Amino acid sequence: MTVAVVVAAGQGTRMRPLTERQPKPLLPAAGKSLLEHVLDTCADHVDRYVVVVGYEGDQVRETIGDEYAGSPVEYVTQDEQLGTAHAVEQAGEYVDERFLVLNGDVVIEPELVAALAETEGSAMAVKPVADPRNYGVVALDGRRVTNVVEKPADPPTDLANLGIYAFEPDAFAHVEATELSDRGEYEITESIQRYIDAGRDVTAVEYEGTWLDVGRPWELLEANEYLLDGLEGDVRGTVEPRATLDGAVIVEEGARVRNGAYIEGPVVVQSGADVGPNAYVRGASVIGPDVRVGNAVEVKNSILMADTACGHLSYVGDSVLGRDVNFGAGTTVANLRHDDECVRVRVKGESVDTGRRKFGVVVGDGTKTGIDTSLNAGVKLGAEARTKPNETVTRDRMKE
Repeated sequence: MTVAVVVAAGQGTRMRPLTERQPKPLLPAAGKSLLEHVLDTCADHVDRYVVVVGYEGDQVRETIGDEYAGSPVEYVTQDEQLGTAHAVEQAGEYVDERFLVLNGDVVIEPELVAALAETEGSAMAVKPVADPRNYGVVALDGRRVTNVVEKPADPPTDLANLGIYAFEPDAFAHVEATELSDRGEYEITESIQRYIDAGRDVTAVEYEGTWLDVGRPWELLEANEYLLDGLEGDVRGTVEPRATLDGAVIVEEGARVRNGAYIEGPVVVQSGADVGPNAYVRGASVIGPDVRVGNAVEVKNSILMADTACGHLSYVGDSVLGRDVNFGAGTTVANLRHDDECVRVRVKGESVDTGRRKFGVVVGDGTKTGIDTSLNAGVKLGAEARTKPNETVTRDRMKE
């Protein structure tokens, strides 16, 4: 068996405001944190986990605990986030056998982990992409990796480095020797090149399945949609007789769906959530723990995190609402531009095309809206933000 080193230390600044108070790997998709999905993909191929934590690391420890899927979990802290090689180096004292390296915020299929685990020696996952200039590009001699180049103008192949690896323990010596890059980080790709230059073989494991690098809010929705595809319904909570469940709907124990509610799957209603009466929930949505979706509220293709409330007469479409958010009565989200162009969102000060024709809002923890608030497509509200009654919000409201 093998140990999985899972890097879950970064701040996730591109995901703000969702990460203002919690680490990105704990953001939920399909009813579980991204980190738990990563651990699940490894469960059949490792006998223990080493999780590298940093930003809000105590939250990770509390959520995952000392054991996951029957295997022990150890934690190591990366005090400064100085790159992937630096993060892997922190795990060195805990690992003396073959190990996998994965990021705690990716969505992949278990088949990729199986292929890496079953490949002898050191290996890295690669995937053909249409435009490899945006990735680390891998050059090969047969299946043997000869070179890894970061975002080259003239890519030698169309194979992108997926950032998922299997290493023999002697790789740690080359990780520790890695020097600071021009970007100010200790990068694992340099460590791999040092390893190759020292005469060690790295095998490319080509993968054509799903690989979602979840770095921005709309990518969290994409992950949620993918993970809910193929959902099987399961009702363990209370569904009142005049409520309707259509398609794959999970109602967890302790959840309640009231009369007049209509839920079209794939939808997950988590423990403690209360939906209805006369609410409409549809389209790859997760109603999180202890969430309230009340009378005449429609939720479409959205994630509502724990303790959030949309009590009356509201529309939430293609959006991500953080924890303990309260939408005042009549709060309406716009999720479509009138010119039918893709919605744009500001990320780290730059306007970014989401690639989505429909995208609503991103709301940080503890935010409250006044009644009859209108929120424009692509708007972000930071943690603890407030809107006034009857206000129209067309620009982000974020703390600097």
